[in-house]
Amino acid sequence: MDYHRFRFVKDYFMRILIYLALISALIPLFSILYEVFVRGASTINMDFFIKPTPTVGEVGGGVANAIQGTLITIGLASLMGVPIGLMSGIFLSEYSESKLSMIIRFLHDVLNGIPSIVIGVFAYTLITRSIGFSVTAAAFALAVIMIPIVTRTTEEALKLVPMSIREAAIALGIPRWKVTMTIVLSSAKKTIVTGILLSIARIAGESAPVLVTMGFWRWWFSGLNRPVANLALNVFIFAMSPFKNWVTLAWGSALILILMILIISVAARTLLMKGWYYGG
Repeated sequence: MDYHRFRFVKDYFMRILIYLALISALIPLFSILYEVFVRGASTINMDFFIKPTPTVGEVGGGVANAIQGTLITIGLASLMGVPIGLMSGIFLSEYSESKLSMIIRFLHDVLNGIPSIVIGVFAYTLITRSIGFSVTAAAFALAVIMIPIVTRTTEEALKLVPMSIREAAIALGIPRWKVTMTIVLSSAKKTIVTGILLSIARIAGESAPVLVTMGFWRWWFSGLNRPVANLALNVFIFAMSPFKNWVTLAWGSALILILMILIISVAARTLLMKGWYYGG
């Protein structure tokens, strides 16, 4: 009887510790969200979405150019990083018996742990020093960050597809590459899309590699070989500004950035919760 009572007390005590750990983790999270929403919501108006960044000392203005630049940078990074990540994930999943796959998997794990600022310096050395600060250099740095995330997600998604599906298709005489591209990928496409969305959410708030490779820009998009405005850089630079109007825009930029990441994350989690593992 005493033993059962001891187990009950120990279980109850551990539950309390778990709830306390959860609360201690949620308090700073919701404090940040509350502060950003309260301070950022007051800056949201029509001008905020249609006007570019104001000059020093100018009242009003918006972050329309930063929203445009952020979307362009993310889109260009996705065009470079997603195909490479997909191909790497397919190779690691479908050709895992190759000795090269072990090396590729190790290199992706190392790349996933490299600080983003180091990747930014790499992109600066490789591209920015040749063509100058540009959205292309920033997108390249963000693409490098995306690649290991998309690779690992694709690999795990393809491993969820039963081997019997592959064997049945190959038994019908379908070439292995066609089985992979038309059957296996189709079965795991929703999970792969979820991974791509999570990788986009990961790079959307990056400021260090963008600052190193693109620098600050407050005008509209003017070419792939030129910089563009960026919401993350707005938050970083405007928050330290002595001008009240820029500080206000920093809170608004932070709110928009959080909402963008939140929408992407909720969409990705929704796909997973619906159980879209086999194409649904």
